Amino acid sequence: MPGTCTVVIPTLNEENNVVNMAKTLREMYPDFKVMFMDDNSTDRSKELIDALNDPLTIMIVRKPEERGLAASVFQGILECGTDYFMTFDCDFQHPPEVLKGMYEEMEKGCDLCIGTRDDRTAMGFTRWAGSWVFTIFADLFLMWHRKPISKDVMSGLIAGRTDVFIPVIKDNWDQLEMQGWKVLLDLLKFGPRDLKITSVHYIFNKREVGESHISNKVVYTTFHQCGCVGRALAKVYAKVKHIDVRFGSRCSALPSS
Repeated sequence: MPGTCTVVIPTLNEENNVVNMAKTLREMYPDFKVMFMDDNSTDRSKELIDALNDPLTIMIVRKPEERGLAASVFQGILECGTDYFMTFDCDFQHPPEVLKGMYEEMEKGCDLCIGTRDDRTAMGFTRWAGSWVFTIFADLFLMWHRKPISKDVMSGLIAGRTDVFIPVIKDNWDQLEMQGWKVLLDLLKFGPRDLKITSVHYIFNKREVGESHISNKVVYTTFHQCGCVGRALAKVYAKVKHIDVRFGSRCSALPSS
């Protein structure tokens, strides 16, 4: 029997994208569940998704005091209730057609499939250069701890087995970087060393509408994930960029699953 799958999509004020994204994914993958994990949007995102009246398309509005992109994704993985999960952006920078190949890799028995960007120029030069530098730093960190690495550890497009990663998330809940951007790094960092990992390649697109949520705080939290050296670099970066690193409360307890 084919494995069941949920596409987990973190959102924040994406009313211009959510309906188009939901309809696109449901048309292309009618058996997939689409779960928007919303960080308390102030626009009509929830209203628009509810109006679709589709039992396989839902939006969960998370607690205001526990906001965070990574927290949204981790909670979505815990609550999806399917054999596989996929993480996906709401802005169409990830091409929906790539999910077919990722699902096929999961059906072949891999634990984790990583979407690897062939051309990152759509990110802009500054973001591309930062991604390249951090990928090297993160890979060195993972290798030091004898954990598997990825050609694109900064990727936000991943698929995984819920029976493998739900225990990883639950067992390491207090150590996960909830405010950060890079869920993949924490899954590799805390996951088993013998993960069966594959990848699919895709072209990273430009955002269709809306504004990117990338900020200096994202850079800070990304480095903060990489041990004592990473935290030291994050602290220096915060001082140079005058970043207020007080993000408020983290998720104090595991959400129900």
